[in-house]
Amino acid sequence: MRQQFLEHLATTLFAAFCAAAIGWWVKTWREPERIHDRPLLADLAQEAALRAREADQTKKQSTPPQPVAAAPPGAVASSAPVPAAKAPLWPGAWPGFRGPKRDNVCDDGVALADSWPASGPPVVWRLPLGEGYAAAAVLRGRFFVLDYDRESRSDVLRCCSLVEGREIWRNAYPVVVKRNHGMSRTVPATDGRYVVSLGPKCHVLCADFETGRTVWFKDLVAEYGTEVPEWYAGQCPLIDGRVVVLAPGGKALLVAVDLATGKEVWRTANPMGWRMTHSSVVKVNLAGQDTYVYCGSGGVAGVSASDGRLLWKDESWVISTATVPTPVPVGGDRLFLTGGYNAGAKMIQVARSGGAWTVRTLFALPASVFGSDQQTPVFYKGHLYGVAPGGEMKCLDLNGRVLWTSGSKRRFGLGAYAIADGKIYALNDRGELTMLQADPGGYRELASARVLQGPDAWGPPAFAGGLLLVRDQNEMVCLKVSKS
Repeated sequence: MRQQFLEHLATTLFAAFCAAAIGWWVKTWREPERIHDRPLLADLAQEAALRAREADQTKKQSTPPQPVAAAPPGAVASSAPVPAAKAPLWPGAWPGFRGPKRDNVCDDGVALADSWPASGPPVVWRLPLGEGYAAAAVLRGRFFVLDYDRESRSDVLRCCSLVEGREIWRNAYPVVVKRNHGMSRTVPATDGRYVVSLGPKCHVLCADFETGRTVWFKDLVAEYGTEVPEWYAGQCPLIDGRVVVLAPGGKALLVAVDLATGKEVWRTANPMGWRMTHSSVVKVNLAGQDTYVYCGSGGVAGVSASDGRLLWKDESWVISTATVPTPVPVGGDRLFLTGGYNAGAKMIQVARSGGAWTVRTLFALPASVFGSDQQTPVFYKGHLYGVAPGGEMKCLDLNGRVLWTSGSKRRFGLGAYAIADGKIYALNDRGELTMLQADPGGYRELASARVLQGPDAWGPPAFAGGLLLVRDQNEMVCLKVSKS
């Protein structure tokens, strides 16, 4: 009897303890703050107030600071015009995300080496960077990268000499960005007059190519109601003639902004309520119509490049969690779409009859056959090359048939890759660079070397005149990959 009483007492006390613990948890638990719940203007005002207190100045918290050209470390910042610094000229150009044609193929006529010594291709310079995956745009002997300075809590657009790695100018603006798999992760765009960057929290900066002075500045959250994507903005701006094209989501699916003034030229209505993704806009001629194609949160859409009219949309292409790869034009009014998170891949074809547009799926592939978590596959000479979920490099024909794979012994993870002079240059997560033949006949490695220390060598590569720029989470390296 006494034993039964003790067992009953122990059970009662344990139940009371559990109830108290659950009550305490319910009372004190709060959902973690999401990165996009806090308005960007509030972040900017907080930073402005902090700087004002430190400088013993008075400044209204409600007025977000405007970016100005900042001086290199150790120098005194000034808002006065500064002489344009010079950089040695260098052939070749990679003026934005995925290169001159936005196809991740370098065909500038420079012959590249077919092999390397055991130590790898010669290193021209190394440049420490803030945590992230933001990569370079290259033009006229300069490269541009959007960095993040944790000490000053600022996005920093940096212009450096391509052949020296020396900084020429920088333009910084304050914004609070917490570490979330790194900070910056986009590629600027330049046309030789202006440089445009899109920051982690959706700030758009247009700077003068020569001096770095601010031309205009936009906060997409304040202006369009953009929702900052999880893991921050990954979209790369597209310069097309006199405009820069962005996909803010919120009040506008796409917008075209005048490069010289920052004024909106047109906007595409967004009654579907699609949100910004990590995917970037690509321009392609479909059914005789110049079209901007974009994968938003609710599908893929085509927009008239002349006036921003929504021409067509396919709401069946929705990827859970994160939409990252850009649509790949493959000719014949076809687009190859890929995604991670078990999305797989599919080929669509766009057609027009009179004023009516149609989109049909030619084939779909499960993730076990092909897909892409992060990088965009490359279309080259009638075939598709890319890294599938699981890390294997694969070659596909345009019917979705796998022609070869790198196999389980050679995996590339989420590393970046591109094609130049008929060769694929592919990084793995740890910073090992592999050069292989871009040939549908089979997987054939030409050389391999560790060029970065890692982790996460995910930044898109850039080529110019026999030089290759690649990066991992903390460093960018310039490699000489030409034959001579």
